[in-house]
Amino acid sequence: MKSSVIVFPGSNCDRDVAVALEKLQFKNSMVWHKDTELPKSDLIVIPGGFSYGDYLRSGAIAAKSNILTEVIDAGKKGALILGICNGFQILIECGLLQGALLRNSGLKFISKNIFIKVQSNDNNFFSKYKRNDVLKLNIAHNEGNYFTNKKHLKELEDNNLIPIKYCNEKGNIDIESNPNGSINNIAGIFNSKKNILGMMPHPERMIDKVLSEEDGLGLFSSLMN
Repeated sequence: MKSSVIVFPGSNCDRDVAVALEKLQFKNSMVWHKDTELPKSDLIVIPGGFSYGDYLRSGAIAAKSNILTEVIDAGKKGALILGICNGFQILIECGLLQGALLRNSGLKFISKNIFIKVQSNDNNFFSKYKRNDVLKLNIAHNEGNYFTNKKHLKELEDNNLIPIKYCNEKGNIDIESNPNGSINNIAGIFNSKKNILGMMPHPERMIDKVLSEEDGLGLFSSLMN
């Protein structure tokens, strides 16, 4: 499979994502934000970081980059798109996903390992996991507090478009296990066709047992298959 990682000024997780993809034998390309042509890609990844220094609003400037025209078009045609952390923010800012990512409820930047619970695996991103699997991943964000209106939240819940929620080590989903105040403990969402995923936790940081953990490896393995 062929993948493309979009790189912005301020991206700092692009190389980590590339390592994860290449570990799973993706033929990967790094695509600069000013490019106007996207290589043929089965998967497009918008990585984490601080695109444009998070000026104006996280992801807002990056969403207007040249290459995003191609990414939006590819997403509408059914290409798989993964936005991680700042990538999630960019997907919302460019309209590929709905909702908003607000300041963390504690008004502080959070960088720590957390747990998420897999809510569904009938999709291309989590098929290698079992439903209710508890994964240990890392978060590092200041604006990860997902919010949306009641109508859209109901659509997400009714159509199984929330694949992961924050939980504790035992898998309990509650206020105490919510690191940023995200509505209903949401850690990631799909679009209606489930070909676009935005998530705040970083799976690319958990792909090697020697360095950290391997709980993120299943996501990239799912995408390869």
